[in-house]
Amino acid sequence: MADTVLYEVSDGLATITLNRPEAMNALNVAAKVALRDAVRSAADDDAVRAVLLTAAGDRAFCVGQDLKEHIGLLIEDRETGSGQTMSTVREHYNPIVKAIAGAPKPVVAAVNGVAAGAGFGFALAADYRIVADTAAFNTSFAGVALTADSGISWTLPRVVGPGRATDLLLFPRGISAQEAYELGIANRLVPAAELRAEAEKVARALAEGPTVAYAALKESVAYGLSHSLEEALEKEDELQTRAGSSEDHAIAVRAFVNKEKPRYLGR
Repeated sequence: MADTVLYEVSDGLATITLNRPEAMNALNVAAKVALRDAVRSAADDDAVRAVLLTAAGDRAFCVGQDLKEHIGLLIEDRETGSGQTMSTVREHYNPIVKAIAGAPKPVVAAVNGVAAGAGFGFALAADYRIVADTAAFNTSFAGVALTADSGISWTLPRVVGPGRATDLLLFPRGISAQEAYELGIANRLVPAAELRAEAEKVARALAEGPTVAYAALKESVAYGLSHSLEEALEKEDELQTRAGSSEDHAIAVRAFVNKEKPRYLGR
């Protein structure tokens, strides 16, 4: 896997680190391919019970598309008529977001700096966002005459409401860490110096938790956003049956009765 993205698994936690700090972790083709492969690996690996998505450096989480590379590809498209440049949404961004949002395990984003464009979208696709007090967010798309991608047309309205989402998309601007917390974009706001330690603490706690129940919770919330109450109740019944049949549920009940701390197996 290319060193534009680092991937490590330890004690059930997969840590994925965007590793282009000199370019504010902008996404060139190599980084997009490596990130796509990393999140897919983490999502599909049964040994991984939680995922931590973060970035190197302290200036940026990810500023989205690498526009320096992008402009060269646009010129090449015009010269050859291939029209391949914008296929990156289908080939890279969509699979990345699907793997993050659809992973049957919790995904924590540790946002260490600016998250713009697709970087903002990837953070929103995660289940839990821990944000440094020096970080900032920006939709960015309209500023370069593009529309939303990386799932942000779906995730942002669900986090901040359709009115605010439309405003932030039509009029891109920096959203401070404090405002992000007030809008619900950040689940937890911490001093920049404490971000990595706090994010690892949260992610490792999730990696030690009831993985089957977490997967069911993710599925039920996503399902409920686009279905009726009646359908959501039926889905809850289905998922509760699944969770109730897990080894972790039996472990939790025994531990509760015995007044002990449960030690989950993730199955």
